[in-house]
Amino acid sequence: MLGRTTVGRRCRVAGTLLLAGLLSTGCGSLRAAELYNSGSRALDRGEVAQAIAQLEEAVLVRPGVSEIHNHLGLAYAAAGRSQEALQAFDRAVALDCSNRAARQNQAAARARAESRAAVPGAALGAGQRERGRDGR
Repeated sequence: MLGRTTVGRRCRVAGTLLLAGLLSTGCGSLRAAELYNSGSRALDRGEVAQAIAQLEEAVLVRPGVSEIHNHLGLAYAAAGRSQEALQAFDRAVALDCSNRAARQNQAAARARAESRAAVPGAALGAGQRERGRDGR
């Protein structure tokens, strides 16, 4: 697992790249990028409720961005909302099947769901998560 400094640095770079890409498509995209960045930072700080609120709003603004859905899945997982996490990862993969992080998160969430079915009460571990090709 990467250290917090490495992940934070990658998050800033990835956020800048996502922001640049979204800026090319209008004002709503700028708002989505801001929400994505602030939601991702909140998740990094462990402020899960804030992360979920911001990432859910980002999804409403830009529903077709796989990375936003992937991060929303991570936030749901951190909150113990495993079914919603799996749905977010499913959506991320449906939007971009080349999103390796979303595919890995989806597979892990499915495996945990199957494990929970066999062992009731098992929690979705937030420690094993793949942030994304953008390093987040």
